[in-house]
Amino acid sequence: MVGYDPGSQGATLAPEDAALAGSAAGMVTRALISPLDVIKIRFQLQIERVSSQHPEGKYWGLFQASHCILAEEGLPAFWKGHVPAQLLSVCFGAVQFASFEFLTEMTHKSTAYDSQTAGVHFVCGGLAACSATVACQPLDTLRTRFAAQGESKVYRSLRHAVSTMYRTEGTLGFYRGLAPPLVAVFPYAGLQFFFYKVLKNLMGPPPKDSNVVRSWPV
Repeated sequence: MVGYDPGSQGATLAPEDAALAGSAAGMVTRALISPLDVIKIRFQLQIERVSSQHPEGKYWGLFQASHCILAEEGLPAFWKGHVPAQLLSVCFGAVQFASFEFLTEMTHKSTAYDSQTAGVHFVCGGLAACSATVACQPLDTLRTRFAAQGESKVYRSLRHAVSTMYRTEGTLGFYRGLAPPLVAVFPYAGLQFFFYKVLKNLMGPPPKDSNVVRSWPV
């Protein structure tokens, strides 16, 4: 169950439990998708067009890029920046799900809206993801810097990266590029929680009678 449910027959999930579950889910997911994330970042940083029809760039296809990275840098290269990436996933999952539980509970207790409607899930899910994005942006910046490194390494370790960035760029350097993710993550996460709730209602058993009569139109 995701979100505060006043009509639940079982124990209500505490924010710390939601944080733990979100952290564990983020950790496993990050380990599995790290190779694709590294390739994505290499594509994004390449000036030349990424296309097999125009192979003037170093990377011009998914399988070609995978083979190139493997041949030049070895298998561990697909997990470059994995430590900050794991910290990012754990932090993001914990903050997002704990915030979502808190926001849906506060919505039910402090407003006239039912916390179990899809509309509430959209707003609370979007706000929870924005909170997680702000909290975890420094880790995301570090992850990107490490994943973008080829054989010519600028940062030797996580500690070296943090000290170098702080010395040369200051605190704000860790929050570079924060605005676009915030704009993107609100509707993205909001719609995830929205459709999760819609599909759960469609596929699950009909709700039992409840004294909760408040609603938020979808």
